[in-house]
Amino acid sequence: MATTQIPKTQPEQYDKEAVSAKDRTLILTIAIVLLVIAGLAIFGFLAIKQGPDTIQGQADATEVRISGKLPGRVAEIYVEEGTHVKAGDTLVRIHSSLVDARLAQAQAMEEAAAATNARVDAGTRSQIINSAMEIWKQAQAATGIAHKTYQRMQNLFEKGVVSEQKRDEAKAAYDAASAGEAAARSQYELAKAGAQKEDKLASQAMVNVAKGSVKEVQAILEDQYLVAPCDGEITDVYPNVSELVATGAPIMTLQKDDHWVVFNVRETVLKDIQLGKTVKVRIPALDVTTDAKVFYIRDLGTYANWQATKSTGDFDARTFQVKARPVKKVDNLRPGMSVILDQ
Repeated sequence: MATTQIPKTQPEQYDKEAVSAKDRTLILTIAIVLLVIAGLAIFGFLAIKQGPDTIQGQADATEVRISGKLPGRVAEIYVEEGTHVKAGDTLVRIHSSLVDARLAQAQAMEEAAAATNARVDAGTRSQIINSAMEIWKQAQAATGIAHKTYQRMQNLFEKGVVSEQKRDEAKAAYDAASAGEAAARSQYELAKAGAQKEDKLASQAMVNVAKGSVKEVQAILEDQYLVAPCDGEITDVYPNVSELVATGAPIMTLQKDDHWVVFNVRETVLKDIQLGKTVKVRIPALDVTTDAKVFYIRDLGTYANWQATKSTGDFDARTFQVKARPVKKVDNLRPGMSVILDQ
């Protein structure tokens, strides 16, 4: 008996049609999703406006290095890091035995120069003055005798009793006695007047030099106690007690109570930031918004340019540094804190 076979082409045709329908549905779904995403992107690009750039800076303050002219050993430190000081407060004491010895030497030289100057000012000793006066008196007496002798010889010569030579000899003796008297008088007056004016000036100059040496050493010793030049906070102390420090070496750093904020901005935003203008700044760490007055604007040079992002229609913008000081004191403001410029 012959068997009739049923053809299998019909079920396979149904399966292929079902798969094709699923693929079309999947493709259609993906296309719809892509269209929705593209539409949202276009709408967002057109509807959402880009907000202004955030300009962030930081707080800063002036730091003063405390140093002195006196080289020596740190004897005492009266403050520590974090101490708030007032102007004139003593910070550290430095001891130098070498400079102390130099001061003693300079004072000894001053005393010696003063003694020499006193001796010059005192003039010639009284014994020398009296001796010169006696010599002058003797010269006066000799002049008187020679004058009388000459007068007698002159009278005798006029009467023809003595020769002209005898008269001339008496005249020469009188002239010599007069010259001796004048010399003796000059010596007496010189002894009485004391040292010469030039000697006195030179002696006084030596005294002034010695005094200058003393003042120089004393000026160095003034820095054995270093004081705070202004109000502020000690942020760093470099040496320890008993360590040696050289002339001008920094001993500690004092941060002044003059806080400000600093920003680096593009030149395109400077139209809203002018010297002397008040701007709003926000300090996130303190959750404080305050006014600050701009007191400094300066470009940072070509190395800090903002490069153009397009080959045409744009330009390289210079970077400027802007500093502003809070109008009112902000409590707990510390250098290094982030500051946001409100635009």
